[in-house]
Amino acid sequence: MAGGGVGLSPLGPAPPIWYHRDLSRAAAEELLARAGRDGSFLVRDSESVNGAYALCVLFQKHVHTYRILPDEEGFLAVQTSQGVQPKRFKTLPDLVSSYLQPSQGLVTTLLYAVDREESAIPDDRDYSDGEDEKPPLPPRSASTSNPPGSDASTESTPTANGLSTISHEYLKGSYALDLEAVKQGACSLPHLNKTLVSSCKRLNGEVDKVLSGLEILSKVFDQQSAFMVSKMIQQSVNQGGDQELENLVTKLAILKDLLSSIEKKALKALQDMSLSALCSPPPLSMRHSKAIPVQAFEVKLDVYLAELTKIGKSQKYTLSVDVEGGRLVVMKKVKDSQEDWTTFTHDKIRQLIKSQRVQNKLGIVFEKEKDKSQRKDFIFASAKKREAFCQLLQLMKNKHSNQDEPDMISVFIGTWNMGSVPAPKSVSSWVSCRGLGKTLDEMTVTIPHDLYAFGTQENSVCDREWVESLRVMLKEQTELDYKPIVVQTLWSIKVAVLVKPEHENRISHIGMSSVKTGIANTLGNKGAVGVSFMFNGTSFGFVNCHLTSGNEKIARRNQNYLDILRLLSLGDKQLSSFDISLRFTHLFWLGDLNYRLDMDIQEILNYINRKEFDPLLKVDQLNLEREKNKVFLRFAEEEISFPPTYRYERGSRDTYVWQKQKATGMRTNVPSWCDRILWKSYPETHIVCNSYGCTDDIVTSDHSPVFGTFEVGVTSQFVSKKGLPKSSEQAYIEFESIEAIVKTASRTKFFIEFYSTCLEEFKKSYENDSQSSDNVNFLRVGWSSKQLTTLKPLLSEIEYLQDQHLLLTVKSVDGYESYGECVLALKSMIGSTAQQFHTYLSHRGEETGNIRGSMRVRVPSERMGTRERLYEWISVDKDEAGVPKGKSTLSSRVGHEYVKPPVVRKQVGELGKVSEELEKNCKEDTAARPKQDSSDADQSVGKNSYNNPAYYILEGVPNQSAAALSSELLPSPAATAPPATKPPPPVAVARTKPPCAPVGPSHPRRTVTGHTVRAVTEEGSSEDDGGTCVGGAAVGSTLNLPPPDFPPPPLPKGAMEMAADAPFLKPRSLHPDLAEVKIPAAGPGPPLGLGESFRRGGGAVGGGVLDDQSCSVLQMAKTLSETEFPGQPPRAPSAPPPLRGQAAGLGLDACRTFPPRNAIAESIAEDLPEEALWGSSSSSLSVGDSSVGEWLQRLGLERYEQGLLHNGWDDLEFLSDITEEDLEEAGVFDPAHKCILLESLRQQQKV
Repeated sequence: MAGGGVGLSPLGPAPPIWYHRDLSRAAAEELLARAGRDGSFLVRDSESVNGAYALCVLFQKHVHTYRILPDEEGFLAVQTSQGVQPKRFKTLPDLVSSYLQPSQGLVTTLLYAVDREESAIPDDRDYSDGEDEKPPLPPRSASTSNPPGSDASTESTPTANGLSTISHEYLKGSYALDLEAVKQGACSLPHLNKTLVSSCKRLNGEVDKVLSGLEILSKVFDQQSAFMVSKMIQQSVNQGGDQELENLVTKLAILKDLLSSIEKKALKALQDMSLSALCSPPPLSMRHSKAIPVQAFEVKLDVYLAELTKIGKSQKYTLSVDVEGGRLVVMKKVKDSQEDWTTFTHDKIRQLIKSQRVQNKLGIVFEKEKDKSQRKDFIFASAKKREAFCQLLQLMKNKHSNQDEPDMISVFIGTWNMGSVPAPKSVSSWVSCRGLGKTLDEMTVTIPHDLYAFGTQENSVCDREWVESLRVMLKEQTELDYKPIVVQTLWSIKVAVLVKPEHENRISHIGMSSVKTGIANTLGNKGAVGVSFMFNGTSFGFVNCHLTSGNEKIARRNQNYLDILRLLSLGDKQLSSFDISLRFTHLFWLGDLNYRLDMDIQEILNYINRKEFDPLLKVDQLNLEREKNKVFLRFAEEEISFPPTYRYERGSRDTYVWQKQKATGMRTNVPSWCDRILWKSYPETHIVCNSYGCTDDIVTSDHSPVFGTFEVGVTSQFVSKKGLPKSSEQAYIEFESIEAIVKTASRTKFFIEFYSTCLEEFKKSYENDSQSSDNVNFLRVGWSSKQLTTLKPLLSEIEYLQDQHLLLTVKSVDGYESYGECVLALKSMIGSTAQQFHTYLSHRGEETGNIRGSMRVRVPSERMGTRERLYEWISVDKDEAGVPKGKSTLSSRVGHEYVKPPVVRKQVGELGKVSEELEKNCKEDTAARPKQDSSDADQSVGKNSYNNPAYYILEGVPNQSAAALSSELLPSPAATAPPATKPPPPVAVARTKPPCAPVGPSHPRRTVTGHTVRAVTEEGSSEDDGGTCVGGAAVGSTLNLPPPDFPPPPLPKGAMEMAADAPFLKPRSLHPDLAEVKIPAAGPGPPLGLGESFRRGGGAVGGGVLDDQSCSVLQMAKTLSETEFPGQPPRAPSAPPPLRGQAAGLGLDACRTFPPRNAIAESIAEDLPEEALWGSSSSSLSVGDSSVGEWLQRLGLERYEQGLLHNGWDDLEFLSDITEEDLEEAGVFDPAHKCILLESLRQQQKV
């Protein structure tokens, strides 16, 4: 803590009421706003300078901040303008007392001290559910096995206190007896001797243990010392008094000699052994991992229904993957039991294309001849088999790649509350991801991962023993000798990371830290440990936590998370302005989070017995808190499909123990998903969760171990082949403008700091040159191009720059404190024209505003060469039939993790030309993108223009601006009624054009290569299918994109008048009418409490009305920002915006995997002829698609059928959304024909 480092002297004997220690800037503004009187003040620790303070004063509804800095002599002074002599004070109370007098140079005299808030949770004890009957003492090994730099020194506090007590007892009592004995001529001090023996009793036992361990080594390498060691161990038995103390001294001397000599003798012995072992085979640890056997997959060919006229023999195939040999064999049985096969080497497999609609379908693009390729679509037995096949082919590609460094690694994450009991002999099901939930296929379960991270809680095993057991277990499973790279411990909370031997030299910049959140934040029975490192050019962070237990202690758990986020010291020290969620390319957060289920125990058990988890996930406290943006802002979690992991009966996984008798009465612990794995990655990076589940055979604890595996893109330490850029070859990062909206009552000036690994040092902008506000609690600030510095990257290669990210922090000029931070990916900003960006700002885990602007990354033509990454080799095909009505492959909560929309590539009629067309169209798409982005940006601006009154609804602060938004300024219910069109579906899923609805920067599609990512929704939007439209099949990868729209800026004064008939599309009953939102009046009345929001009348979510803590100002603004006001282009009725902050369960059907296509077509497709194998068609259409052809035939325009089908317009219902531009893309250029088609669709819609 900043101010805490100064000690008590600057604060006097006791902290004054106006001193708020580590209160955040935002919380300080909330307190002052509620105080509401000019001259109200408080002092808090500075967020920017350790040991400094911030004096916050309220004047005319604005908060003014003054920094109080200590000088070299320890005196305190308020920071002044240059040339003004500061006043120096010895203590902080002296300084504040001086400024209580008028005319001291502040904006106003300090008048009213704002008291510290009482804790919302009076009882810090954390033993409410019987999980911890007593605070466990730190393990004996904690202070000896912690890595350097950890909190080991603080772990020995209980022991130190015990020794201190013994010493005090001697000085208070026995000291006088020894003094009396000496006066009488005694030559010894029996009482002191007894005290020393008691103090060293534990040390004696520890030395015996160390000597016993070294006895084996001494027998091998130092026979002479071995005899002495054995003798001393025997003599130590049954000794006491003087002999025991003397014996301890002797043993310490022998231990010192043994440690100093044994290494030299062991070295000599091993050198002698090595001379005789030159011809012996290498040890097991030096051998490679066991070879991966050839794996065979039974599949069926998938073809166009047009081929059904050629029905012949069964078209069943076997795909055999030889990872070691680098071959894929496609084999088909023909007549007379003969087999026909074709072998493709790894370099002849051009691309894998996953179907998003049919989860077990995969397209493979083969290179047949030079510059010619063919695509085949296969149906696998299950989606899991398809994923296993893709993983094996990726492994094969990686194994035979000519690249020196990997593009992608596999990461295993495990978390387990061990219940203070040692692990069983085998936990192989944990590391091999066997059990319940989303598990790996048997064909890939034995493939070793590149990196293993194990997080444990209530782990009573010492560090060395635990890490060694993990290493031995991995060796048994993989035959590889994994290397532990980092271990961190806080009492019984541990995290350990091990990597393949081949990766050991790729690890650098290792960091470790821990935070205590137990009783009064001083005990380590609850808290977190964290480790971080660089894997080549990619930064990783791992946080393992154990949060407060108890069904009702939600607020305490939320505070634990925020404390850990703020206090855990990991990563680059330059990034101290950013919390740890923005310091790493990939951050994994795991542990016993202890969030429970808010439901009656019997209902929970009934749902678990029926394996119906969706209703339980709706009442999961973590999901609910994330939806309110209170914790884990923009983190992601894979969909949960396994039963609650706590609280089982030990020795069984059949029974939940949900009652415990305590002295205070019966305690209920409902079954809950306490053990979780979440992650957060930079935008436009690659990460896919391949498994997420729990074991069902490890029963020593009342928690089940949880596992997750991830496919993670990594970058190499880039080495330029052309050397450092010359001035003519220098790349530049240029900004045209930046505009930010920050939630603050301050009216100071701001500047921006830019951080990146591609910059030699961080850079600062000048002060903002525009500033406005129509609301006391929000401020809009802007920087023009002349205020923004041009950044020069260290290297200018596009291959290097497309992997880089830029971190921005908006800081105030008065206190140099951050008001919000964000991260931008350079990849999508590269080009000759400026690109738009728009993302959210956050600070200390809270969303504090949004930022947008225009920038470009200019790369010289000499440095434009790039290559395809391994993870780009697999893409997603939003294929022919699109998404069925009322369904979605995305969870309703997707949104906090940014996912790249698929890059759409044109599908051509002849498969032999696919490769050429793909490359050509991608280039055309890239060249055309700036213009398209510009038009999309315009629409986005219209939607987010500063004419939204929702931004003025404040939290707990009555003000005139909010009151000004009276009912006459808001659209009437009549004006807000939706137009007379089809009623929207009840589920929050929009019906869209399936192949590729045009998307601006504000609406990226959250698609993860067929995987459903459970991420809390900022805006659970499915109104756009994303991607840049060039043609039919959408092909993309799981790249994280910047977020969608964020709360719009404050309303300018000129835009307060609105037309009474402003269109407002009400997508569903869950969306509240504007008239139903209660806006606080400016009149008298008690202000709302801290953190309170306004209750939404009539807005039932998840079966109940949202409570006062359900959404913040920014959330409310976002919810209402969907309202269409004058000057905005109307939103298509078919794409209603989802309600921000909706309940977890809304649209849960949308999370289910789609079934395969129609069973009739499936059965017919089994018996397709040989001629269909390398046909010209690559994808399948459903039986109902013929209706499009019949419609065109009736109109006499059947010539356009193929173009429409190839562009995804295969369903008459979807065709109702088609535009003239879409028709042109499908090949309809005749204006008369376009009119006929559109008029026909309008007539059908009326019917």
